[in-house]
Amino acid sequence: MCNPFGRSGHTGGMNREGGGAVGTGPNEDRRLVREYLRRRDEAAFRELYRRHSPALYALLSRLCGFDREEAQDALQDTWIRACRGLVDFRWESSLRTWLCGIAVMRLRERRRGRMRRPEETLPAAEPASPGGGSRTDAMDIERAIASLPEKYREVFVLREIEGYTHDEIGTLLKISSGTSKSQLFRARRALREILGAQERDDEPRH
Repeated sequence: MCNPFGRSGHTGGMNREGGGAVGTGPNEDRRLVREYLRRRDEAAFRELYRRHSPALYALLSRLCGFDREEAQDALQDTWIRACRGLVDFRWESSLRTWLCGIAVMRLRERRRGRMRRPEETLPAAEPASPGGGSRTDAMDIERAIASLPEKYREVFVLREIEGYTHDEIGTLLKISSGTSKSQLFRARRALREILGAQERDDEPRH
């Protein structure tokens, strides 16, 4: 039985293929999955959880507009679903890509399963990256991303931040690669408009 969940948040990102402590990469993922499936090895599952949860949490956090509680709940839902599906996973993609697909779908299902809030509030955002630019600029960008329509935000985050190809995004979101490209174009245009409006608002009044 897998129950590795704590309430502590996960921050930061990792490369898409996973990585961490002693073993790294897809071969280590395969070994850990085999160990978990063969003996329901709790230690193996906890290592998978430790390797992939930071990146999954970072993805979910951006997709849900930095609602930390929602991201944490969706992360737990993702692993519960992954526990059930690992036996059927065929390694046609990396484990990380498969987990990200589950994460995106679980977040969508959670949204459909409840009434939409009258308005979304944005908790304090974390900078998109530790380097380059001021913290304020990075927070403005993150807030702008969070304000995008859901479909645009999903494609933008997966393409520009997570680095997936349009074909991969199509598989994850169950859309065509052409739709992914068009939504990315609209997301970029919307971001330029949002950030441009912010710059105009910040200009000193004479």
